[in-house]
Amino acid sequence: MTGKTPRPRVVLVDGVPMSGLVAEASPSNQEPRAVIVALHGGASTAAYFDCPGHPRLSMLRTGAALGFTVVALDRPGYGASAPYPDAMQRPEQRVALAYGAVDKILGASPRGAGVFLLAHSAGCELAVRMTVDERADDAGLLGLELAGTGLQYTDDANEMLRTATDTERPTGLRELLWQPAHLYPAEVLSGITNSSTPALYEAAMVKDWGRMDFPALAAQVRVPVQFSFAEHERVWRSDPAALSDIAAICTASPRFVINEQVDAGHNLSLSVNAAAYHLKVLAFVEECVTARERTIAGAELEAG
Repeated sequence: MTGKTPRPRVVLVDGVPMSGLVAEASPSNQEPRAVIVALHGGASTAAYFDCPGHPRLSMLRTGAALGFTVVALDRPGYGASAPYPDAMQRPEQRVALAYGAVDKILGASPRGAGVFLLAHSAGCELAVRMTVDERADDAGLLGLELAGTGLQYTDDANEMLRTATDTERPTGLRELLWQPAHLYPAEVLSGITNSSTPALYEAAMVKDWGRMDFPALAAQVRVPVQFSFAEHERVWRSDPAALSDIAAICTASPRFVINEQVDAGHNLSLSVNAAAYHLKVLAFVEECVTARERTIAGAELEAG
């Protein structure tokens, strides 16, 4: 089940060009169930959510075919915004750029029940910050999907991070991100979805995320959360104790769901089981939509 080909878009936000891919809900003459904003991880692009050569593995196409409008942004520091590093050094700058890009890309188009944030790996930092930002209420934020992140790095990842610099990827990164190799299409392993250089601010961000920022921000999240991890995750600890610790920091969320994707590695949306993962995400989004609809109906009934 796949929708039409996603369209590339570039919009200007406070003088910074922001790019991405957009797949509008099908059929186009009906209002979407919701808008899903997808945020890729490090050293990647919005193409992460539209696996080249494998349309059935595309989150953009699958979401649109099931009635959702999907916007996959090139995060600040990637795509068209890459030449503007000074405009995104601070977290609040990146949040403003992301919300501004979504608003300009959607324009007057209908947004259905609201906006749902889907994030992978380093994109989770931006998604969680967007979730707790004051603009979340204006956007009608429905819920949050986090994947490929955590509170504690694995021993192998900790060892790898010791070799990281601001401009060069650490030794051993490919083995952590792309193994087992048989769980990815061959074209993906050749690097066709990768960006050549990471955003400059990310070196410090990845070191502080699990230890400091994630716990502090997660406690402020007040929307339903689905936390997904791959069976063969090698970057973040995802054993029962680690998952319990993650659930324990989401104290304000009205609903917290843990989802394991079998036969997948770190890069869930590019794996051979990406379609299965995306359908689970879309099921959770649909549950968030129906919950919002029930809330609105109940409020109208009381007011009437």
